[in-house]
Amino acid sequence: MSKNQTPINYIEFRSTDLKETKRFYQQAFGWVFTDYGDGYTAFKESGVEGGFELTHEPIVNGVLVVLHHHNLEEIKNKIIQAGGSISQEIFSFPGGSRFQFLDPSGNELAVWCEA
Repeated sequence: MSKNQTPINYIEFRSTDLKETKRFYQQAFGWVFTDYGDGYTAFKESGVEGGFELTHEPIVNGVLVVLHHHNLEEIKNKIIQAGGSISQEIFSFPGGSRFQFLDPSGNELAVWCEA
């Protein structure tokens, strides 16, 4: 895969109860979890890596598809030029940085890169 492509790299869900969410997915599917503080847990052994973010709000669009790109500013500009809008500016997290955007239909996705 070329560096110019932007593959789906990670899928992020929301959860109102991380303990119960981990129990369910581990018991039902055998997923393995790694906690990152009290508000986030990542999973693997599922076919694609992802995570669950704790929320206290009603879950409307529970899945956040996360793309990977080697240059956040470059892909952010392409998204804007193509008609997308930025819903969360670039921010850092352990291991990298990312931003979130809305496509023209209102679907929210994210793009990340390594630190």
